[in-house]
Amino acid sequence: MVDDDEDTRELLREVLTEEGYRVMTSGSGEEALEIGQQEAFEVIISDMRLGPNLNGLDVLRAYKAIQPESEVILITAFGSMETAIEAVKAGAFDYISKPFKIDEVVLQVQRALGNRKLVRENRHLKRQLGSQVQLSSLVGNSPRMLEIYKKIAMVADARSTVLICGESGTGKELVAKAIHYNGSRAEQRFYAVNCGALTETLLETELFGHVRGSFTGATENKRGIFEEASGGTVFLDEVSEMSPALQVKVLRILEEQEVRRIGSNDVIKVDVRIVAASNRNLLECVEEGKFRQDLYYRLRVIEIEIPPLRDRREDVPLLVEHFLKKLGGERGRAFSVSTHALSALLSYAWPGNVRELENALESAVALNRTGVIVPEDLPDKVRAETREVKRLEDFYAGLPPLEEVEKRYLAHVLKVTGGNKAKTSAILGINRRTLYRKAEKYKLLV
Repeated sequence: MVDDDEDTRELLREVLTEEGYRVMTSGSGEEALEIGQQEAFEVIISDMRLGPNLNGLDVLRAYKAIQPESEVILITAFGSMETAIEAVKAGAFDYISKPFKIDEVVLQVQRALGNRKLVRENRHLKRQLGSQVQLSSLVGNSPRMLEIYKKIAMVADARSTVLICGESGTGKELVAKAIHYNGSRAEQRFYAVNCGALTETLLETELFGHVRGSFTGATENKRGIFEEASGGTVFLDEVSEMSPALQVKVLRILEEQEVRRIGSNDVIKVDVRIVAASNRNLLECVEEGKFRQDLYYRLRVIEIEIPPLRDRREDVPLLVEHFLKKLGGERGRAFSVSTHALSALLSYAWPGNVRELENALESAVALNRTGVIVPEDLPDKVRAETREVKRLEDFYAGLPPLEEVEKRYLAHVLKVTGGNKAKTSAILGINRRTLYRKAEKYKLLV
């Protein structure tokens, strides 16, 4: 266990020792590498930020060089898509964000030990990710976004189809592009098609092409997108809106990797990866008879679900910073956001998700003259919801903070058990070391 924070180090050492593991700890990357030259480990857990010289990625790479069969788990409070992909590329078994749950760490250690026999398969997950395309539009370091980054890294080179689910405005096309441009098809073409924006006839000719004279207005042969994108990726957005007849044709492409232009009997072989997306529940569409079950399961070989923005509000400040930097660059001036405006942005539910947030900031920037976004620059509905939240805050004013509740409860249990440390620890579900630490923190006698 490598961490420059002694409390974290000792807590994990104690927990893992109680689980039956033999644990050695280190307070720096340099010390960890010295130990690695003398001792062999099955699992290494390292914090990402260790000090001025070596970080968690350095420890990861060093152990993969000297002990390639070991599994490395990284823990960080500063996550991003780039570091998640870099960690997986370097061979990390997993990537956990702070604050973490103890049970989560224990579970990951168990999984790492169980998967050591599959090390060759795990090595296949190492990415050789190109840097041709900047994917900074995918912003967020919340745990759920980190899971998405890891999935992107793991599936980028695979041929399997991917189904991306999420509400409108969550960034499904950005995820599809991330999969394409970070995989072996990055040098080939990426086509995005909105299946709900075109009529059935127009969508069919766009996807499959046609031959001259096949219908009125077909004055020349036309290659379809599946032909044009051979070797690359086709992103079918809002795939639930596709007609049953087109669903059959798409299924044939997935099964046979071949297409027929409209009006032709000739078969054209293609090599195309399909990534699909829907803001509707496709399984419900299947049950309602609106979507083919066989196509659903062919598209859902790998599924990535993007959470709505209201479920990852901790990413809002990062998104605000990202969009203001982008908008400021377009206008040749810098923009920032006031504390009260940021509070309003954090309080709003964002039913339109990231797209709505970007539009709100674009509107605010257009109306702003000072360079600092204030609540008055924001859309009325954002400010209205903030006022409602403020009324709720006033209603709940006076309630004690969580630490005060914990202190009172701990004192109550100690009183009920007559100061019996074993009984108190059992009731609270903590070990004695944690009990002593909390009692010392709250100045309670045990």
